Amino acid sequence: MITSNLKRTYDPTFVVTPPYKESLPDLQNGPASLIEGSDVPIQQVGISNFKLPLRYPSRDGKELLLETSVDGYVSLDAGKKGINMSRIMRSFYKFQDELFHQDVLEYVLRMYRDDLKSHDAYINLHINYPVLTQSLRSDLAGYQYYSVTHEGSMDEKGVMRRFMHFEFVYSSACPCSYELAEHARETREVAAIPHSQRSVAYITVELNEAMWVEDMVDLCREAVKTETQVMVKREDEQAFAELNGAYQKFVEDAARLFYEQLNAHPAVKDFVVRCVHMESLHSHDAVSRICKGVRGGLR
Repeated sequence: MITSNLKRTYDPTFVVTPPYKESLPDLQNGPASLIEGSDVPIQQVGISNFKLPLRYPSRDGKELLLETSVDGYVSLDAGKKGINMSRIMRSFYKFQDELFHQDVLEYVLRMYRDDLKSHDAYINLHINYPVLTQSLRSDLAGYQYYSVTHEGSMDEKGVMRRFMHFEFVYSSACPCSYELAEHARETREVAAIPHSQRSVAYITVELNEAMWVEDMVDLCREAVKTETQVMVKREDEQAFAELNGAYQKFVEDAARLFYEQLNAHPAVKDFVVRCVHMESLHSHDAVSRICKGVRGGLR
């Protein structure tokens, strides 16, 4: 209940003076006696999904202004009530005019550790990265968008790890279905259509050097050959059908094809790939998961 002598108006002319600012309560930096629950460290605390436009370089030398969703976290020691959440965002905004490449993550992480007096720091930048893609046989082109997350972490010794999370959408024509359809046509002269399905590879790579998004796109296209198309005329649809016939694949095949390309790339230190074939035959999906096999690495 509001006491009758309190003002119920907002004063837009009120000026915050330094003494007034110092008088404001600050519970998050209060004594350990304010801690609720067990007085233990927290591995990650911060804010998720704050957005701003950032400039990114492309492999061909152009700049892209992309909406970026940022997650920023730091560690919290035992004995501390909390962190200044708004500082995660305010600190990041110091870099809003940077041309944002993967090396900038290191500067941001060091700043987070210093500004929030933490041992560890973590950051994720999520973007939808556009690549202009030619149609297969016609003269059309359209933008293919790739879900990309740049992740960085830094431990108390200042050791940094960099990751890229990447989603690649492709078509997978079932080899078994193809053979059965051919059998029906040859033995009984029955029309049969092999089934194929939209499929997604969820790829996480740990990097030992910077890697262009376009390089990851090229790697995935080389691996499975049958990326879904943006702009399609009849001649393109026919070409895509031929591609699916030439590069049929089970989900196990897809995993090994991605493995072959990732394992050979010099920028990739470690990786894990999860392939999902969203079946058009079954009511369930077919899934395979494969990793490089580094001891203690990604799984």
